[in-house]
Order: sequence, then structure tokens, then C-alpha cells
Amino acid sequence: MITSAGQLTDLVDQIKPHERIALDTEADSLHCYREKLCLLQISVPGCDAIVDPLAKTDLGPLRQALAGKEIVLHGSDYDLRLLRRNMDFVPNRVFDTVIAARMVGIREFSLAALVQRYFNIELVKGSQKANWAQRPLSTKMAEYAMNDTRYLLPLAERLEDELESRDRVDWFRQSCQRALDFSAIDRERDIDEAWRISGAGTLRGRASAVLRELWNWREREAEAVDRPPFHILQNRELLESAEKFAAGGSPDYKHFSERRRHRFREAAERALNLPEKDWPVRPKRSGTRPTAEVIKRTEKLRQNRDHAAKELQIESSFIAPRATLEAIAADQSRADALVVPWQRELLGVKS
Repeated sequence: MITSAGQLTDLVDQIKPHERIALDTEADSLHCYREKLCLLQISVPGCDAIVDPLAKTDLGPLRQALAGKEIVLHGSDYDLRLLRRNMDFVPNRVFDTVIAARMVGIREFSLAALVQRYFNIELVKGSQKANWAQRPLSTKMAEYAMNDTRYLLPLAERLEDELESRDRVDWFRQSCQRALDFSAIDRERDIDEAWRISGAGTLRGRASAVLRELWNWREREAEAVDRPPFHILQNRELLESAEKFAAGGSPDYKHFSERRRHRFREAAERALNLPEKDWPVRPKRSGTRPTAEVIKRTEKLRQNRDHAAKELQIESSFIAPRATLEAIAADQSRADALVVPWQRELLGVKS
């Protein structure tokens, strides 16, 4: 566990000679309102280490040491976003073992499945939902965290060999670069629509207004105590409460404090007092019914995709999911934004 500047200097010295670094992260999104980077696992030949960002050590030297290296990750999107937000670090190159596995036709591509497949080693499970902000880490948690990078470098080598044998290295690089590009795009939540949780579409009129107000109440409560919203009230309970309040009931929850119970009912009362003109309006379905020509083009793309997937022995959705086919069929100018060159070639979409 790297917790001091001296330890970090030693780790940086071990990183510098290597061009490929295995990396993973752990955050505390299941235990707080605003997640933070809690662990940074790093492996190079002969060294497995866990860096503790919560120790307040300056991670600048580590960021500099990683710059210019190829970073090996398993399912890169979340880690890349976390690194950018918390360390201001964006790699120049990534090797995503999930992309590599799917590129060679592997259907079971979890890290545990791949380690079992290539090294006949069964990884210890059970810490996925742990609170990674807790200190000290338990031995079990530390072992689980370290296993996330311990096998990544030899795994990348094995997958790279398979990519080369199938002449798909260039395809792989294209997809990794697209993943890197996407990770740099901030995903902003539409606060006016975020309350429309799964199941919200079944509510009508006043009940919908109550749900919106209760969702906003839950966000304020969660932020105030730095807990995830589902710790305050789960989505299912939000929906049930909205329906009960709208029907004249007064739902209650034993785990609420008196203060929280009061604010909960206040929020519902505000919504119940809203005039009908201020109730939420059901969002209109976007788009129009596809024309016969668009349907025909979509079917042609699907046929091309499925034929290529069968020939290459990879999942058809890895080439392009149905929604992507439909979007390209409706507007071919969007192809460059939706698929990379190797996918476009297999789909038969001209540049």
C-alpha cells in the first residue's frame, strides 16, 4: 500500500523502464453521494502495488511517470473517466482487454473468466461492493483489488498474440482509440429529466408530479449526508410513495428520522398542491416512423453485419448494435461518429 512520498518515488522508479502498465481503480460510488478515487492498482513486471489517493500524497510524479505509457485496463471507460476527473490524467494509448477479448470472439469476457481461461486460476470474489474508502483495507479487500491488475499484462500479451494471428491488431487499435476519445466527453445529467427513473412512465398526472418532487427531495437528503440516493429511499419505494400520496395515502418508512419524515411529507405536499398546468408532461417520442427505404437500408446493413460476424466468429453486436444500424440507415453521414473504420468496412458503408 503506497501511502507516502517515499514509497511513491520507489514505485515511479519501477514504472519508468516499462512501456506497458497495468492499471485499475476503485471508487466509493456505492457508499457516498459524490464518488472519489479510493485506490489505484498498478502492476509492472516484478511489482504489484496499490496506491492510496486518500493518503493525500502528491500524485503528480505518478501522473508524469504514466504519461506516454500504454495503459492496460479491463473495461476502460469508467476507469478513464475516474482518472481524468480525480487525477487529471488521460493516457495517450490504452489496451482494453475487454475489447481485445471480444475482437477475437470470446463471449465470456469478465476478468475472472479470462484469467480462468488463459491461466487456469480462479480469482477470489466477494469485494465488488466493498467500501473502498475504509481504512485500513482488510486483507481480503487488498487481495481482491490487487488481482484486478496482477494478471493484466500477461493477459494482454496472450490476447495480442491472438489478435495478430487473426490480423486484427489495427481494428483493435481503432476501437481502443474510440474508447479513449469517448471517455473524454463529459456525460451531463439533464436535471429536468433525471427524475424519470425506470417505471416513471407508468405514473400519470398528479402521481408523476409527486414523483418528481420526491426525487428532488431524495437528492437533497443524499447530498446532505453524503450517501448514495438509494440509501435514502430506493427507486421502487419512490414510485410506490408517489402513487400512495397521489391516492390520498401517507406512506411512511421506519428508518426515517422525524426530521426526514417531515421533509418527505412536505415534498409530497408541495407536489399535491401544484395546479394541473404545472404537472410533468409526458415526453414526446423522438423521431418519426422510418420510411420503407430506411427499413430496407437497415436490413441490408444487418445482413452485412451478421454475415461478417459469422465469418469472423465474433458477436454481431460488437460490430454494431441494432440502434446503430438504424441510425446509419437513416443518416449515413453519422457513420463516422457511430462506428470506426473496421466496423464501417464490414457493414459496407462507404466513407
